[in-house]
Amino acid sequence: MRLSDHDYAEIDGRLAAHDAFLRARYPGERAGRQPVHTVYVPADKLDGFRDWGTIALTAMDQHDFPWPDGAVRAKLAREPIEDLRVDFEDGYGVRDDDQEDAAVRKAAATLADGPRPPFLGLRIKSLEAATRHRALRTLDLFLDSYQDTFTITLPKVSGTDQVATMVALCEKLELSYGLSTGALTFEIQVELPSAVLAADGTATVARLITAADGRCTGLHYGTYDYSAAAGVAAAYQSMEHPVADYAKAVMQAAAAQTGVRLSDGSTNILPVGGRDDVHAAWQLHHRLVRRSLERGYYQGWDLHPAQLPSRYAATYAFFRDGRDAAITRLHRYLDRQDSGIMDEPATARALAGYLLRGLDCGALTDAGFPREQLTALV
Repeated sequence: MRLSDHDYAEIDGRLAAHDAFLRARYPGERAGRQPVHTVYVPADKLDGFRDWGTIALTAMDQHDFPWPDGAVRAKLAREPIEDLRVDFEDGYGVRDDDQEDAAVRKAAATLADGPRPPFLGLRIKSLEAATRHRALRTLDLFLDSYQDTFTITLPKVSGTDQVATMVALCEKLELSYGLSTGALTFEIQVELPSAVLAADGTATVARLITAADGRCTGLHYGTYDYSAAAGVAAAYQSMEHPVADYAKAVMQAAAAQTGVRLSDGSTNILPVGGRDDVHAAWQLHHRLVRRSLERGYYQGWDLHPAQLPSRYAATYAFFRDGRDAAITRLHRYLDRQDSGIMDEPATARALAGYLLRGLDCGALTDAGFPREQLTALV
């Protein structure tokens, strides 16, 4: 043994700053439930969000839903929307200030009056010059009108200056409205290639997370804005196009272990029309949802009530299909049993996280382990 206590202390001192950086920048997975989807409803159509479950069930009845539907029906009756986003951006459009002001107040009153999804938020317009003042006005007025917790969605982010400005805005609004420090959080929509790869060749999305100073809760991929900006023809814009996979892979690497969650985008092929059209849209949506789940994207966007059945059918199948194998592998790891798979601690955390997600979304009622044990493993 040639190293002394002084040597150990010297090495600790050399790495102290990096240790602090790792604790702050990579705290691990965010605790608590992640919704399986976000539903975007234009602010002027918000009155109907409580009917989404009924509309979805009616679509299942009318068009002979092609997958096992008992659990899906129960979910649609109990909690059809997990995460609601009141949209004042693309889905709402540009209105005069009086109209949007009235829509903000009405939206706040609608949300305050009666049952709400477990997660909700507000998508303001972007901080680009043309829409900046309207975005700030909408957020300010919503805070004045709605007193409960919500998430802010910041669209069309193109650089760190916009994120740093959003942080400063949140700090100012918290002080003005008497909110606790850190009460306002936001998610970043990755809808532009410049949000993934900067002009100097760096990965912008990683810098966006740093610039958010702990307030960013999620990165949401915007299928159609991003594809169009990348030059993909409209007929080929999709969640599974190579430009989408590249962007999401960079997002995934940037967000890993930061506590920032990922959400895939949407498909605009809606289950409407005749039976054949509805079934084709359901099959596409079901496949895309399953594809996202297999790639580690546990959340996505839904744009129409009739997309909810295929969302939940695909999500429930994903967790139920792998339940038994995950339980067996985790038992063998914890019991130090020999098996044909040599799992490591990181895989054990992934197995526990998978089972927890299945419980959270309602796909699983029994995950083979107490929730407390799974939580401790993650």
